Amino acid sequence: MPVADPYRWLEDPDLDGAGIAPWLEQQNELTFSIIRAGDTRDRLITRLTEVWDYPKYSVIKKVGGRYFFWLNSGLQNQPVLYVQNSLGLDEPGRGARENEPRPVLDPNVMSEDGTAAITAQSWTDDGWLLGYALSRSGSDWQELRVLDLENLKELDDVIRHCKFTSPAWAIDRSGFFYSRFPEPGSVPPEEESYHQKVYWHALNTQQETDMLVYARPDAPELGFSPHVTDDGRYLVLHVWKGTDPKNRIYFAPLDPGSAARPSQNDVVRLLDDQDARYDFIDNAGPDGATFYFNTDLDAPRGRVISIDTTQPDRTHWREVIPQGEDPIDFVSVVHDHIVVVTLHHAHHVVNLYTLAGAFVRELPLPGIGSITGISGKRADDELFLSFTSFLNPTVVLRYHFPSDMLETVLSPKLSFAPARYETTQVFYESKDGTRIPMFLTHKKRLRNDGQNPTLLYGYGGFNISLTPNFSPQRIAWIEAGGVYAVANLRGGGEYGESWHQAGTLLNKQNVFDDFHAAAEWLVKHNYTRPDRLAIQGGSNGGLLVGTCLLQRPDLYGAVVCQVPVADMLRYHRFTVGRFWVSDYGNAGEDPDHLRYQLTYSPVHNCRPDVSYPATLITTADHDDRVAPTHAFKFAAALQAAQAGDAPILLRVDVKAGHGAGKPTTKLIEEQADLYAFIFKALGVPYRVAD
Repeated sequence: MPVADPYRWLEDPDLDGAGIAPWLEQQNELTFSIIRAGDTRDRLITRLTEVWDYPKYSVIKKVGGRYFFWLNSGLQNQPVLYVQNSLGLDEPGRGARENEPRPVLDPNVMSEDGTAAITAQSWTDDGWLLGYALSRSGSDWQELRVLDLENLKELDDVIRHCKFTSPAWAIDRSGFFYSRFPEPGSVPPEEESYHQKVYWHALNTQQETDMLVYARPDAPELGFSPHVTDDGRYLVLHVWKGTDPKNRIYFAPLDPGSAARPSQNDVVRLLDDQDARYDFIDNAGPDGATFYFNTDLDAPRGRVISIDTTQPDRTHWREVIPQGEDPIDFVSVVHDHIVVVTLHHAHHVVNLYTLAGAFVRELPLPGIGSITGISGKRADDELFLSFTSFLNPTVVLRYHFPSDMLETVLSPKLSFAPARYETTQVFYESKDGTRIPMFLTHKKRLRNDGQNPTLLYGYGGFNISLTPNFSPQRIAWIEAGGVYAVANLRGGGEYGESWHQAGTLLNKQNVFDDFHAAAEWLVKHNYTRPDRLAIQGGSNGGLLVGTCLLQRPDLYGAVVCQVPVADMLRYHRFTVGRFWVSDYGNAGEDPDHLRYQLTYSPVHNCRPDVSYPATLITTADHDDRVAPTHAFKFAAALQAAQAGDAPILLRVDVKAGHGAGKPTTKLIEEQADLYAFIFKALGVPYRVAD
C-alpha cells in the first residue's frame, strides 16, 4: 500500500548536516521571534523563578542505619544526595548537630551547564557504597559508577553502554549485577537497542573483565532488569519486551558465602509465558524460596500472590490479597507488613496487610493526591512515603509501626498560598458512554462565564496513570486566572489493565474521543470556550494532542505538542520505537494496523485548506527515546497544510533529551516559552489575577 512521505529527508539523524541544519535554524528563529516578542515571556521567567524556588525532597531511604534523601534547595539544576545519621524523632537530642544532613553526591559539579543527571541509584546493604547511573544531555544512555560514601571517594569502576538499568549489589558488596547493550559499532545501528545481556561486575575491576551471566540470543528483543533479594539468596530478573506490561520472571540461586556467581545454566525461567504482569515484591520462608508478586493474571485490577519456587506449578500458587474494586498501583513489604498502594478514581490510597493477607488499616493521607515514592524493608520499623497533590509540593511522611504514628518529616516552605485555590474531580461521558474522571484546579470562587483561559492536559497510553502532582509552572497559570484540567483517558492505568487495553492498538480512537469529550464538557459547563481552550501533551501525549487538533480543529484555541510520536507508520524504525508496538501496533507487519494507524497518524492527516489552531511543537537534539524526526515531519506537514493565520511553530532545544534530568535553568526557559505561547495564542494577557 503506497503512502506518500514527502518529508523523509527530515529523518536525517545528523542535525548539524547541510541538509537539515539551515531548516532547523529557520524554525527556531521564527518560533522565538513570535513567542519572545514583548515582555510576556520575561515576566513569566521572573514569576516562574520565584515559584520554582522552594525545597524539593525525594522520599527518605534508610540504609545501614542512616537516612538518605535527594534535595534540590530551590533553583539548583540537579538535586543533591544528602545523608544524616538520625532523624531525631525517637531519641533525645532532636536537631543536634550530629543529626544534620550532609551532602554526599552533587551532580551539579559534573557539568558546567547542569545537564549531567543521576537517573538511578542502589546502595549496598550496609549503606557505605552507592552505585549510580549518570546520564548526560538528557540521553537515555547511562554510565554506572560507584561512590564510597564513607570516604566520599569515587571508585575507578565505570560501566558503559547501559540503558534502563541500575546496579544490583551482592549482599557481601563484592560487586553487582547489571544489564547492558552491545558496544556501539559491534552491531548494526538499528540493533543497538537489542541484545541486552546481564553481567556481573566485581568491584575494583575493569568492565572488560565482567562476567556474562545471562543472555537470550534466540530472543534479542528481550530486556533484563536484575534485582538481588534482601536476604542475598536470589538474583531475580524482570524480563521485559518493549513497553508491553506483560513480562517474564527468571531467577538464579546465590550463595552469599561464596565468590561463585551464577551462569547461563543456573538461571531458572520461573514465569516464561508472558501471559500477565508480574512485579516481584519480596521473598520469604526459611530458605527464602517463596516469592511474592503483584500480578494482573486473572485480575485486571491486580492481586498479590505467592509462589513456592520449589513447587512452581500453578496448582500450588497461593492468593494472598485478592483483586479489589480499585486497581493496585504498587506494593512493598515493610515491618512484616504488605504495603499496598491502590488507585481510587486516579488518586492514591495506602493500606497495610499482614503477610498472610489480613487487612490491618488504611493510612490517612494529607488529602487527595499521589504517593510518588515509598521505602522501607521487612525488618524496618519505619515506612517512608512521599506525597504530593496539584496544589502542594512533595512532603515526606514517616509511619512508625510500633507507635502507629504517621507524621510529616520533610516539608517545603512556599512562595504562594495554596489555600487560595482548589482542586475538584468531575466525571463526564465519552462518545461511547464510558465514564471518564477529570481533575480541575483553579482559583476558588471561579466564575463559570465561559471566559476562563483553560489548559487541558492528557496522556492516555502505556498503562501510565495521571495522578495529582505538583508543578510550579501550573501555579503561574492558575494564579493568572487559568483553569488547569487533567483528563484520565483510556489507555492509562487508572482503572487497571482493561482500562489500558481499551486505549491501545485498534482501540486507540477511544483515547482521542475521551479527550474531545473532556473539552466539550469544559465548554458545555461554561468553564471556557474553544478559542480560550489550550491543550497540552508530551510523548504519547504529544500524539494525543497532535491527533486531536487535526480531528477537531474547531474545538481548540492553542496546542502545545511536546516531544510527540507523530509518524505512526515508521515510529518503530527509530531509536527505541520498537518498544511501543504493544500499544500502537506495527504498520510494517500487519495490514490492519497500517490501515488503522493511517486514520490518526498526525504526519499523514494534515489536510490542506483547513484552518488549524496555533500550535507549538517541541523536541530536543538529544532525545534518543522519541526521535526528533517525529516533531520535524509533523511541523513541516502542518505548516504546509495550514490555511489559516495561526502560527505553526517548532521549538528545538539543544543539549536536552526527552525530559528526564533536564536542568532547572532549561526547565524555566522552556516553560516560559510554552506559557508565553499559550497566553498569546489565546489572546489573553498575562497578569496575576486578584
